[in-house]
Amino acid sequence: MVTQLVLALLTGVGVSFAYHQLNGNIEALPAIPDEVERPDKVEVEGPKQPINILVMGDDTRNCDGCRIDREAGAGGSDTTILLHISADRRDAYGVSLPRDALVDRPECLLPDGEKVPGEKMAMFNDAYKLGGPLCTVQMVERLTDIRIDHQVVVDFNGFKDMVDAVKGVEVCIPKDVDDDKHNIHFDAGTQTLTGRQALNYVRERYVLSLTGDIGRMKRQQAFIASMINKVVSGRTLSRPDRVFKFLDAATESLQLDEELANLPALVDLAMDLRSTGLDDIKFVTVPFAEYEPDPNRLVWTEQAEDLWKRIRHDRPLGRAFSGDSLSADEPVGTPSGSASPGGGSAPGAAEERAEARRQAGLCT
Repeated sequence: MVTQLVLALLTGVGVSFAYHQLNGNIEALPAIPDEVERPDKVEVEGPKQPINILVMGDDTRNCDGCRIDREAGAGGSDTTILLHISADRRDAYGVSLPRDALVDRPECLLPDGEKVPGEKMAMFNDAYKLGGPLCTVQMVERLTDIRIDHQVVVDFNGFKDMVDAVKGVEVCIPKDVDDDKHNIHFDAGTQTLTGRQALNYVRERYVLSLTGDIGRMKRQQAFIASMINKVVSGRTLSRPDRVFKFLDAATESLQLDEELANLPALVDLAMDLRSTGLDDIKFVTVPFAEYEPDPNRLVWTEQAEDLWKRIRHDRPLGRAFSGDSLSADEPVGTPSGSASPGGGSAPGAAEERAEARRQAGLCT
């Protein structure tokens, strides 16, 4: 999405200025050491190969205005999404990976040679806390046997500025929120949120989310859909100044692997993904179950392996993993369908969609 907007921007403002400004914003992540044993890429038939991108949200909350929910953050990854783009570029889906899931974290090797010890039944986001994005990539590859082609880290400050650059994002809040402990307050109803408000909205997990972090993840997915729809709307694309502000905030907040960490590479990727429309991008959540000894923790179910197999071999999600389209035609902030905790709901099942919306804290 960011890469496609680059193309629109360069036709509307000074090319040289835009190029140098945006290209200078981008920060490169260190490479995964050659000594790390990584999964082989499964080759598929055709002129192109699928792309797997791991997107991580930086939860340090050290940016100006980011600690507005009074949670200090511990340097973990608040949001992790495995984005799969099909070889024919016609389909894409993002798999949300709950931070509170317990997994067997493998040993991680950092670029300076330091080793981060592995741990059985560890919190998923501990990998980021202990070793940063490279440890998270190594963990996801080991757990899924999927080769990650690219890594992207987005910080909270950039998220806030992206929302402000498009003059806010409209959401539908189903009920009043008065969370004094975390200083989060919202009135019920449809409203346009500014950047700081949006941070509180996507973080809130005690009033709007009946399922805690899972409900919050679904709300984050819906908010991303709303923001992208706002960005690609005529209200934004017809205003080069707004496009530039959005891209300036986006690129300044991004850390990318060395292969992607420059504007020409991002533009090339945008050109390659021109046939992937917003209605082709779906969101699902890895199949999970409650961890019986501790209901505040989750574990992946056996069905997750079927999901990883589909991604490895570039197969469609199928009915069991039907997800939420980014181009929902329903009110902004509400997805058109939602995956259930076990892996998905049947498309067109209104009662299941309504329940998923309630779990996500969205208007029904």
